[in-house]
Amino acid sequence: MPRRFCLGTLILTLCLSANAWGQPFDPDLPPIRYWESTPENAVSRLMASLESGKQSLPFDPKHGYLPAILKRLSIPEASQVLVFSKTSLQQRQISPKTPRAIYFNDDTYVGWCLGGEVLEISTADPQLGAVFYSLSQDEVAKPKLIREYDRCALCHASRSNHQGVPSHLIRSVTTRGDGFPDLSLFRMVNHTTPIAKRWGGWYVTGYYRAREHMGNRLPRGGVSPGESVLDLSGLIRTSNYLQPTSDFIALMVLEHQAEGHNRLAKANMLTRSAIHDGEGIRKALELKEHEELGSTRVRIREACEPLVEYLFFCDEATLFGPFSEDTDFVQEFRNRGPKDRSGRSLREFDLDNRLFRYPLSYLVYSEAFAKLPPEAQTYVHRRMGEVLLGKDASPKFAHLTPELRLAIRQILIDTMPKLPKAWDTPEFRRANP
Repeated sequence: MPRRFCLGTLILTLCLSANAWGQPFDPDLPPIRYWESTPENAVSRLMASLESGKQSLPFDPKHGYLPAILKRLSIPEASQVLVFSKTSLQQRQISPKTPRAIYFNDDTYVGWCLGGEVLEISTADPQLGAVFYSLSQDEVAKPKLIREYDRCALCHASRSNHQGVPSHLIRSVTTRGDGFPDLSLFRMVNHTTPIAKRWGGWYVTGYYRAREHMGNRLPRGGVSPGESVLDLSGLIRTSNYLQPTSDFIALMVLEHQAEGHNRLAKANMLTRSAIHDGEGIRKALELKEHEELGSTRVRIREACEPLVEYLFFCDEATLFGPFSEDTDFVQEFRNRGPKDRSGRSLREFDLDNRLFRYPLSYLVYSEAFAKLPPEAQTYVHRRMGEVLLGKDASPKFAHLTPELRLAIRQILIDTMPKLPKAWDTPEFRRANP
């Protein structure tokens, strides 16, 4: 019997397929339910441990709960970067003399302001993307982490950022003398941003070949464009901070990682949304369960292909190094590993023309990558395999030489406890390209 269609069914199909053309979606609708869902991440686990009394947070008279929270979350002090633009919740405490400090590890970010009322914390939740918390800086017997909603969502869940997916934001801005940014001159930053347009509103320390950038610039004072600054004692009272520096390599890693987390979250949420909407279309059209919708395939591809390209550092800006690697952050970051049998790691820096020696992001080891929806995993693993085996030799991946593709494959084979099914093949494991 022929299947009957009606105008209402056609409209429903087009509406449910809207995200295939990049339309914003509401993360609070099924299947995501961002605000209603219970997070499961490094910070939520610490929150539960504090509430049960299994762990505590000692209070430091100078920095409040900052040293303790960094220790509990395994975030190195050496990751400190300083931003003096008023682009945060506690903007009254931020100025060129009192910049905001940010510390981070592979999944979590902590913001601290001198004299601030709270610690600002965000983390990459495998299912919910960026989730935000605060911790009061008042000394109490039992400090409590609080999940933040509206205060953070206003900026971090804006539809102008990743279609409304809650995201981490790293910006480069032009600032006034009091730290207020010129909102007409700001940009989101990641590893594709040219160095000349990075670090506006940030302090930057470290030695590198003279190259103009926007860091350390103030309307009055500051330093010459591109001038290397080894510590910030001439610009701020460094004794107020855990470190006297704002490590430029840490800042470049932060820029890469934050956008990587955003793309993982977007691939996750948009894939789940596509599957959910596809089920609605299937029921409306009375299709059989095994009948795959072309619109769903398109939406999954459009959600996941930008992630694949980003993980391989496509369109990465040239660094024009060399940059000095003699910093505490570099040593700590390298030591996290894992390393293959030859001692190679995805955490090895290049710092001459590009950020990393082997251009595949270490975020492939993250919980967010491991917990992508099965449909997204199938797409991402297949595409990564095609790239690493040289089956996709398109211009966007031209920076990956045969030697690099082979080295990355060997690193993955040795460092991933369980290879994805798409990679666990004789062809992928073969010693020669």
